[in-house]
Amino acid sequence: MPKIKTHRGAAKRFKKTGTGKIKRSKAYASHLLGGKSPKRKRNLRKAGLVSEAETRGISRLIPY
Repeated sequence: MPKIKTHRGAAKRFKKTGTGKIKRSKAYASHLLGGKSPKRKRNLRKAGLVSEAETRGISRLIPY
C-alpha cells in the first residue's frame, strides 16, 4: 500500500495531541475586535479541541 498523503490545508489548521485528540484554533479572533471584551479575546487565544463527531474525518486528513 502506498503512503497516505497529508491534506496540507488541514495540517496547517489542526495538530494531534499525544493522546490522539485534535487541537484547533478558535474563530472570531482576527478582526472587528473592538466590540469584544478583553476576557472574550483572551479566551479566543486558547486552543480548542475538535468534537468527537469531527475527529474521525480530520484524522484521515492528517494521518501522521
